[in-house]
Amino acid sequence: MAKAPSRRPTPKVRIPKSRVPKRGGGGGAKSSLGVGLITAAGTLGVFVAAALIGLWVVYWGPGPSAREGEATIVTLPSGAGVSAIAANLKSAGVIRSTDLFRAAVSLSGADRKIRAGEYEVPSGASLATVVGLLVDGKAVRHYVTLPEGWSSAQAVDILMKQPVLTGEVEVPPEGSLWPDTYEVSRGETRASVVARMQRAATSKLAALWAQRSPNTIVTTPEEAMVLASIVEKETGLASERPQVAAVFTNRLRLGMRLESDPTIVYGVTKGRPLGRGIRASELRAQTPWNTYLIDGLPPTPIANPGEEALKAVLNPPRSEYVFFVADGTGGHVFARTYPEHLLNVARWREIERRKAGLPPGQTASVPGAATTPMGEGAVVETPAGAAVITMNPGPAR
Repeated sequence: MAKAPSRRPTPKVRIPKSRVPKRGGGGGAKSSLGVGLITAAGTLGVFVAAALIGLWVVYWGPGPSAREGEATIVTLPSGAGVSAIAANLKSAGVIRSTDLFRAAVSLSGADRKIRAGEYEVPSGASLATVVGLLVDGKAVRHYVTLPEGWSSAQAVDILMKQPVLTGEVEVPPEGSLWPDTYEVSRGETRASVVARMQRAATSKLAALWAQRSPNTIVTTPEEAMVLASIVEKETGLASERPQVAAVFTNRLRLGMRLESDPTIVYGVTKGRPLGRGIRASELRAQTPWNTYLIDGLPPTPIANPGEEALKAVLNPPRSEYVFFVADGTGGHVFARTYPEHLLNVARWREIERRKAGLPPGQTASVPGAATTPMGEGAVVETPAGAAVITMNPGPAR
């Protein structure tokens, strides 16, 4: 049998070790790249953290010190944009950077909430504090108050003493201002505040006139203002105003003179305090306002009356009283007849004597001064209008 041919053995090929790749040879490159990325990320993180810390310090840290005093006044006009506001704050010295302010209000959404007004920024206030003030609207608010019964000359004095207002203003007509508290803005003119007071007076008087009672003695809004000003000056007690208004209403109906002390004072001072008792010479002085010498109402109000005095004049209660005098407690005692009134005056004399520490029979007085039947003291003589007051007038009609 023939033998099958035998296979020749495959020759072995030797490859140099230097040319055989090592197992896992690509992992080294990848590891280096990863370390690099981690290092870069760490470095970037440090920068980001540093930036965030810097922003935190700028936003929450102390701001600029005030140039003068403990605070800086900044006024933000209505309608101003963020850039204009930032420039205003930077110019005033309350922020260091307009860019950081714009970024802060934009990122926080405060740019849509900032309110106009005058702000008092504390010295060293942080940017966060400044933004908070503007967003919360914690603006400085200024007010002027015209008290009831104060004259127009006194109103001008009040306005001139308010430092945030500007400009000069003439004394407006008496009775043309409405007593109230008014909010004013820095830089506003005094004339504009007076105009506001006058608009309020016109509006309020018209509303009250429309609600007048048929019992009122006045025939025009102007007369109401005149009589109300006298009522306002005669008593400081709100509860007494209707009764005082009734007394003057009764006097006018009976054709009697009003005989009101404040009208004498107004003729002397034109609306400023007298600071002493009325002199006998002033009682007899011929002035357009001296209701001891003139019939009816004086030509103008003697003050700026308030709402309650006007209501009392326009809606007087029915009353028989035609006299009143101080009672020693801050109020007045009312009388229907002149003899009754004289008894009340005698009681008032005794109260004044005791207050002055004088012996019985001696009357407290001021040199050169005299008090009047409707005033707060002794009667020196029966005034001209008193002759028709000895009767009991009966209920007002």
